[in-house]
Amino acid sequence: MTEKNMTMLTDFYEFTMANGYLEKGMANRRAYFDMFFRRVPDGGGYAVMAGVEQLLQYFENLHFTEGDIAYLRACGCFSDEFLDYLTDFKFECDVWAVPEGTPVFPGEPIVTVAGPMIQAQFVETMILLTVNHQTLIATKASRITRAAQGRTVLEFGSRRAQGYDGAVYGARAAYIGGCHGTACVMADRDFKIPAGGTMAHSWVQMFDSEYDAFKAYAEIYPTNCVFLVDTYNVLKSGVPNAIRVANEVLAPMGIRPKGIRLDSGDIAYLSIKAREMLDAAGYPDMQVMASNSLDEYLVRDLLVQGARIDSFGIGERLITSKSEPVFGGVYKLAAVENERGDILPKIKVSENVEKITTPHFKKVWRLFDNETGKALGDVLCVHDEAIDESKPYTLFHPIHTWKKKVVTNYSAKPLLVQLFDKGCKVYESPDIEQIRDYCAQQMETLWQQVTRFENPQTYYVDLSQELWDVKHKLLEDCRIV
Repeated sequence: MTEKNMTMLTDFYEFTMANGYLEKGMANRRAYFDMFFRRVPDGGGYAVMAGVEQLLQYFENLHFTEGDIAYLRACGCFSDEFLDYLTDFKFECDVWAVPEGTPVFPGEPIVTVAGPMIQAQFVETMILLTVNHQTLIATKASRITRAAQGRTVLEFGSRRAQGYDGAVYGARAAYIGGCHGTACVMADRDFKIPAGGTMAHSWVQMFDSEYDAFKAYAEIYPTNCVFLVDTYNVLKSGVPNAIRVANEVLAPMGIRPKGIRLDSGDIAYLSIKAREMLDAAGYPDMQVMASNSLDEYLVRDLLVQGARIDSFGIGERLITSKSEPVFGGVYKLAAVENERGDILPKIKVSENVEKITTPHFKKVWRLFDNETGKALGDVLCVHDEAIDESKPYTLFHPIHTWKKKVVTNYSAKPLLVQLFDKGCKVYESPDIEQIRDYCAQQMETLWQQVTRFENPQTYYVDLSQELWDVKHKLLEDCRIV
């Protein structure tokens, strides 16, 4: 995909703060920022990380053009020294992120940036924009594909997406989350996500009859016939005409029709009756596809009602995550270094307990049960802590500290991988198929109690004793300020 220079896609206060850091001699002071989120959309038990490949492209292409500098100079509020700094800008930060396709949970860093304060602060907006959007859509896609119970799910939402990039990157994220393909041609061209489609109602309306429309399509695309059967009357004309064309046009060619699509009406009832008609006509392999403003709850309910549906086309409620269209990731300062290079943890305190940040430069470990392969919980540690797998480990809730669980016979794996070292890329993104397969594998490590739609069990995201002590001390110190 053609890379864009997204350097100026930021909030204005990133520039005012950056200029201020330079003015006060703080520009090169090393700072540590974390991106994390506080709650899962739709009341779910997990989210699916996505957007890392676009972060790599963004960081690699960070630079200010002459036009950018001219615009900032015309603002009249930035020093010449600051504008000179931007003219010669070179990205020098270290960056870590959770790999795409990994299930992630509230409170844990999913992106960490460490570097000169002026730079680590400046990249906030694009990190949040990129990861919030794609993680939201990947999470929604995961929920929908799970509701489909192994049936094919296609992303059909381009025309209802929130803008051009929302369509293309949304299709990418949906594929990571489990969708089997997309209607978006650009997503296929740029990301190799299988694109497909057959006809719309306008095709049927253009011909003198529904039969003529189906016949013409079958003659042009005999191996890709999915007939849209609800333009007029599904059971009285749509399905009978599809069967007639299959008999009269495709059968003589030795070709089996692929299926029909239902886009309106009582999908459960119509699919059952259509299935009966297709089977009776000798086409038990002719699939029934359903579309029409579906989401995970409607898909689940259709199957509960006995709907005979083989695949789903999901549009607006997936590409916009209509039920909850915001993924609330935030980007907060966690630590700074002093002149000696000592890391000084920083905390943000709030009357809302969930908004109190976890300080320090951190590492995240995921503990897996060696017998089942299931994830037991995640542990946030100080960056130089290690977990000794040969010893039992006590997980405890960082707020309700009396809630404890001792785990044994486990493996501990670090969750964050390094993307950049002093501004140099040290990570190659897997291809989209590898990411999608990895996501499917990682989802299998979660217990069903965590992945259910209603009242999922809260997944453990705990603090090590050392990190909890650091946080507790800072909270105590804040009482004195």
